[in-house]
Amino acid sequence: MIQFAKKVTASTTFQVVIIALILTSGLLSGVETYTSHGESPATHRLITTAQNVILWTFVAEIVLKILACGSRPWRYFSSGWNLFDFLIVGVCLLPVESQFGTVFRMARLVRTLRLVSILPKLQLLVGALLKSIPSLGYIGILLGLHFYMYAVVGTFMFGDNDPVRFGQLHTSFLSLFQVLTLEGWNDVLATQYLGSEVGYDDAWKVLTAGARVSAAQPVVATIYFVSFIMLGTMIMLNLFTGVIIGAMEEASNEAAANKRQKLLGTGGKLTLDVELAEVSQQLRELSGRLEVLTDARSKEDQA
Repeated sequence: MIQFAKKVTASTTFQVVIIALILTSGLLSGVETYTSHGESPATHRLITTAQNVILWTFVAEIVLKILACGSRPWRYFSSGWNLFDFLIVGVCLLPVESQFGTVFRMARLVRTLRLVSILPKLQLLVGALLKSIPSLGYIGILLGLHFYMYAVVGTFMFGDNDPVRFGQLHTSFLSLFQVLTLEGWNDVLATQYLGSEVGYDDAWKVLTAGARVSAAQPVVATIYFVSFIMLGTMIMLNLFTGVIIGAMEEASNEAAANKRQKLLGTGGKLTLDVELAEVSQQLRELSGRLEVLTDARSKEDQA
């Protein structure tokens, strides 16, 4: 039985079937939104039955993987991804549909996240994101200081001219967040550049009557918003991208090292094909770096 469980769980067909069931479960959750209000009770019952069949198939998958561990079934829970699968399936088995139907349907939708634990590339991506959290936290602090400084300055400089957007510190934060998304930031700039008598909404003029003093500040507004966007969008957000890329490279190297160590730890030997693949990968990386250096050198020579 143990050998059978190992053979089944290690087969490619088994993995393909599980992926297909996960995708089907997510698709059925979407279709269920059209039948959840009683318009098609027969279709709703059919979808519910199919979801239950998929759920118990996932239960059988977990049982097979535990059996594949042989006399040490607790090894199944030593993997974080297995524990993730177990918790998702366990939540879906809770008898709460009658009282918390919406929550139960959302729990079934969460089963789609099991794709992360099935596909190695997604595992690598999620692992890289988790590794980058500490560095992203420091960049987030730096970005928060950036926001705070500009929000305070904007409140002092533009509060009288634009009390809706910069009248108070928290509204300045919201306005700067809109500017950082580059969505409608030119309207915010125009109000400070031309004055609120020109660039202000009529309803806002009535709302802020008596509390607003129109003042055009073209030079100050240009320097303020251009510097904020350059520092916030062009530099800070690029730091986020750089940290994530670095974490992905680190996670990829760790995954390759773990794979190699696992092969050696199980008493296996690195085959010639595996060694050649590793050498080819290293040569491709070196070739790419040489091409970059060659292009840079040629541009310098042309200059």
